[in-house]
Amino acid sequence: MSVMKRILGAIMAVMLIVATAFAGAYVQEFLAKSEGGNVVLEWWTGIESNVKSFVVERKSGATVDFVTIGQSISPKGNNSYYQFIDESAFKQTDSFYVYRLKITDNDGTVAYSKEVGVSHTVSSVKRTWGSIKAMFR
Repeated sequence: MSVMKRILGAIMAVMLIVATAFAGAYVQEFLAKSEGGNVVLEWWTGIESNVKSFVVERKSGATVDFVTIGQSISPKGNNSYYQFIDESAFKQTDSFYVYRLKITDNDGTVAYSKEVGVSHTVSSVKRTWGSIKAMFR
């Protein structure tokens, strides 16, 4: 049994060395959910090494390319929780969105998280009311 513990310990040590040898962030979980007129994105990181920023990108059924939404988000450090609320989702007429994170390192290297999809339906009344409120902000 002690040999198995040593082997397991060695494997864990190698995994930690490999993970820290590569700059960037390890995104453990990335979720998207529809809440009212908004889409809420949540993610958890493991290791964050040399990360400059996270940027949320979105595409819909009507677009082929991802577009940046919101401002860049500064890293908090290893094992952190993040939440981003896409308040512009209510303005769209599409009902399915795909999101990803653009992760930029301090040296300019860019990596992307996995993509997550969410079905999002907003009533036309809510969409119109949201547009009226936005005019007076």
